[in-house]
Amino acid sequence: MKVSTRFSDAIHILAYLNIYQDTKLSSENIAASVMTSPVVVRRIMGALQKAGLIQTTHGSPNPHLAKQPSAISLLDIYYAVEGNRQLFSVDPTTNPECIVGGNIQKVLDQTYQEVQNAAFGRLSRITLEDIINDILVAHTKEENQQ
Repeated sequence: MKVSTRFSDAIHILAYLNIYQDTKLSSENIAASVMTSPVVVRRIMGALQKAGLIQTTHGSPNPHLAKQPSAISLLDIYYAVEGNRQLFSVDPTTNPECIVGGNIQKVLDQTYQEVQNAAFGRLSRITLEDIINDILVAHTKEENQQ
C-alpha cells in the first residue's frame, strides 16, 4: 500500500509560499521544488484555499498565506488535505470464530484511536512557523558547512 504524501507536500507548499513570498509563485515553480506536477500542486492548493489557509487569485501567480505561519498548525494542514481520514485502519474481514479474529478489530480500534489522539494532539502544537524556522536553520547550517 502506497502512503500518501499530500500532507508533507501541503506543508512543503505552505513553507515555500512563505519563504519565497517575494518571488513569482507559479504552480510550475512550486512544483519544481516539490518535484511533482503543477496539476498536483494546484489540487493541493485548492484544498488549502478551501480550508482558509491560503488565498489565491485565479490566473495570477501570487498565492499567499491567509494566516500568519504561527496561526497554522500541522493539524490544520492535515485536515485540509486529508480530511477526517484515519491514520490506521483495521481489516474488517477477520474470522469471528477465531480468538484473534473475533477480538482483533475492537482491540486495535481502541489502540489505534489512542495513538491517533496522541499524534493529532502533537500535530496541533506544531505550527507552520516551527517548520519554516527549522527549514531556515537547516539551510543556514548547510551553507556554513560549504
